[in-house]
Amino acid sequence: MEKNELLKAIEGLVFAAGHDGVSVKQLAEVLQLDEKQVFSALRELQERYGDESRGMQIIRVADMYLMTTKPELSPYLEKFHQPSQSSTLSQAALETLAIIAYRQPITRADIEEIRGVKSEKPLQTLTSRGLIQEVGRRDAIGRPILYGTTKRFLEQFGLNRLEDLPPLEELQQKT
Repeated sequence: MEKNELLKAIEGLVFAAGHDGVSVKQLAEVLQLDEKQVFSALRELQERYGDESRGMQIIRVADMYLMTTKPELSPYLEKFHQPSQSSTLSQAALETLAIIAYRQPITRADIEEIRGVKSEKPLQTLTSRGLIQEVGRRDAIGRPILYGTTKRFLEQFGLNRLEDLPPLEELQQKT
């Protein structure tokens, strides 16, 4: 295998491995090469990515190679991943989320019966934000999807577990 082709192949495989990373042994098996050749190519890629003009790097963690952004980019990445002002949930989404949190697992039809209106859009919003997820299917005609909250829901609302939600009776007395 030509050197440039080898470097491209390794670069692509390290990138494709994502957060899990890839070992020299795995790369050698896939590329049908000697581990020494793979290790040498990885070192060269690390040097190339070491250039100040690059935003990425290849690092070694627990004998796995990963492609990551450079540490000096963290302020930009944090800003990029911060929720924007438009990330507030609509009243419909908040109502839907509260119903799911207190009644999970629950189907869309059950949510709509409680709310008295369609809930497809709020369910899509909550799913896309990672606050709810499909947790199964009800054993009934049509096998409707059952929804439940996620770990992200707990994190967003500062809860350790669902049992930390205020009792429903307490909330009903405040309204």
